[in-house]
Amino acid sequence: MARVKPSPTGAALALATKLRAAGRDIISLATGEPDFDTPQAVKDAAIAAITAGATKYTPIDGSAELKLAIQSKFRRENNLEYSLSQIIVSSGAKQSLYNLCLALLDPGDEAIIPAPYWVSYPDMVTLSDATPVVIGTGIEQGFRITADALAAAITAKTRLLFLNSPSNPTGASYSAAELATLGAVLEKHPQIVVASDEIYEHITWAKEPFISFARACPALFDRTVTVNGASKAYAMTGWRIGYAAGPAALIAAMTTIQSQSTSNPCSISQKAAVAALQGDQAVVAQMTAAYRERHDFLVEALNSIPGFECRAGEGTFYAFPRVTGAMQKLGMRSDIEFAEYLVNTANVAVVAGSAFGAPGYLRLSFACSLPTLKEAVRRLKRAVAA
Repeated sequence: MARVKPSPTGAALALATKLRAAGRDIISLATGEPDFDTPQAVKDAAIAAITAGATKYTPIDGSAELKLAIQSKFRRENNLEYSLSQIIVSSGAKQSLYNLCLALLDPGDEAIIPAPYWVSYPDMVTLSDATPVVIGTGIEQGFRITADALAAAITAKTRLLFLNSPSNPTGASYSAAELATLGAVLEKHPQIVVASDEIYEHITWAKEPFISFARACPALFDRTVTVNGASKAYAMTGWRIGYAAGPAALIAAMTTIQSQSTSNPCSISQKAAVAALQGDQAVVAQMTAAYRERHDFLVEALNSIPGFECRAGEGTFYAFPRVTGAMQKLGMRSDIEFAEYLVNTANVAVVAGSAFGAPGYLRLSFACSLPTLKEAVRRLKRAVAA
């Protein structure tokens, strides 16, 4: 336990909650949680499941009904074909990723993680007794790794590559051509499995339509684990339903691990997820349109703050500005100190970029209303001007 730390995003949320309880008027831009309610049809399905008595254990790797819905989703939206034995349902996409690390990694193995990264990737690898190998990127590279950088990071010990597109925390997305160049490198290294984290698949406004890594690189289909879930697209964070699809032997190992940890995901949440995947998808488009409007406002507003430099993203609900200019102006030694200054001075909670492997940046979530964002920007401008 001394090797890992609690989630920095969870810590930021806990601090904002504590300060609010103390009477502070805190605006939290720290948490990646949609402010929309779960669609009514999904809630109705859960209520019906409770009434019908669907409150018992299901198979450890998810109910047949939900796995069929996931299979259909992959076929319909991603042009990917998986058998039911290649699919596992977990208590959130995070558990699917953690199961994968435990099932795949041995002591001495290495896992490549492009930075900025989602905060949990390195600690999942560390808890699996393997070594995280970080490839750093910045705003100049569009927060995307190149084929050359990937090739340089690979060793005989490399066993896993994490890819998250669209990305938390940057909103950056890989095109089909960019994924293909990475795939060409990976084809030369048959020991490497790709963990393609596609949880923000539907929250995208890139010029090209979203493409799954396994579809962009079909030669790597048998070495790709595609991870997704209901939390972000359907505003179902608290329902805790994630899923993964990949090689049958690896999915079976992940199921064994899950059998000795949590067993099956919540039976009622699984019924709700079936309704989400099979229901009218118009609500997803409506929420994404709102995120796009907030994104456009926030990126422009952040770029108007002296010392802030923000790249427009292609998806998710995060902005990731570089703030080294503002830090220097205020005499701040680190982004962590700057984030603390903002919550104490501006009453705006954000997460320091260091938590994502990117010192000198901040992550701001725009999964909140436009008026809230406008007030947050007003406070930030005032704090930086001070």
